[in-house]
Amino acid sequence: MNAAATVPGATLRADHDREVVVAVRGLTKVFKDFWGRPKARAVDNVDFDVHRGEVFGLLGPNGSGKSTTVKLILGLLRPTKGHIEVFGHAPNHVATKSRIGYLPEESYLYRYLNSRETLDFFGRLFELEERERRNRIEQLLEMVGLSQTHTRPVGEFSKGMQRRIGLAQALINDPDLVILDEPTSGLDPIGCREMKDLILALARRGKTVILSSHLLADVEDVCDRVAILYGGRIQAMGPLKELLTKPDRLRITTPVLSRETLARVLEIIRNDVRDGEVRVDNPTQNLESYFLEVVEKARREAQQTSGAQAGARVAAYLRGEVEEKPAPEKILERLTLPTVPAAPPQPAAPPTPAVDEQKLAALAQPTEPPKPVEKPAAPKEAEELAKADEKLASLLGKPKL
Repeated sequence: MNAAATVPGATLRADHDREVVVAVRGLTKVFKDFWGRPKARAVDNVDFDVHRGEVFGLLGPNGSGKSTTVKLILGLLRPTKGHIEVFGHAPNHVATKSRIGYLPEESYLYRYLNSRETLDFFGRLFELEERERRNRIEQLLEMVGLSQTHTRPVGEFSKGMQRRIGLAQALINDPDLVILDEPTSGLDPIGCREMKDLILALARRGKTVILSSHLLADVEDVCDRVAILYGGRIQAMGPLKELLTKPDRLRITTPVLSRETLARVLEIIRNDVRDGEVRVDNPTQNLESYFLEVVEKARREAQQTSGAQAGARVAAYLRGEVEEKPAPEKILERLTLPTVPAAPPQPAAPPTPAVDEQKLAALAQPTEPPKPVEKPAAPKEAEELAKADEKLASLLGKPKL
């Protein structure tokens, strides 16, 4: 094991071929009480770099300074001493924050919103266009296995389901730096495996992931480098392969050998290694792999579950796949194309009605014009007219007619 991997605070040699996304130098954070007296030194003179496309793990027991370091990188806390750069800027640089996705140790969500409304809210904060926002929401809900529970308020979710929707909101802006604080806390083994697959997919695309976790098996599966903290200081740091390799041990894996062949091999090894232990056993898989095999078998048999489902593949936009859009219609070309006039439709011939001979003969005969009918005056109106004439004659002094 090299010295850089064991000396406290040591860093690996600079990698000039990869962009430094997070640079930390002499980082120190001291919490003080009400009177300004030092109360706890959470981070003590920490140095490290995180490169583009790398999965970097922060390990350590409770109170070792992992979460404090994460909050300092995010600009949620101000360092007592030291220097931090994220994408070449200070952590409080506003434009830089839009390139970061953060999943805190506890998911802080609006409990009365459902999962789709929650993602829509965060998508609006990043000013995503409506069409892009809808596409990402559908992909993320499918990816985290919550597409069938999108109408339930997140306040009714279990802790594991809240972690799933919390992960989705951390990725809604397609961040270049993803910081995950205890990402598998509360997740079932299926969710843990999917979380690790997602982290690896992000790294393959060139995203940078900083992972803080107590579950060492998860860290071992995904991290390129780790830093182990204790008492606020880095006690060891380096690539996992170098940290975990035992140079004084050798493992040989072969197919099943016959008893005679195995006896000859062991005899040769024991003659060469007289003081060391030689052991022969069968390789075993870990519990996680066996568990996933059992669950996959149950899923193939169409077993039903009311909880979170196994998610689909990583969302297309997180894999860097561009959705194919139909080419816009070229209106000018369509208008300038020669058109052939369509032949006018021929009206259908009306059906020939049957002929009534009697009606036809009656219509052929000449007819006399009708005489005008005089309308007789109503008797009441004639009597009133006569009385009016008599009254007028009396007034004029004329004799009655």
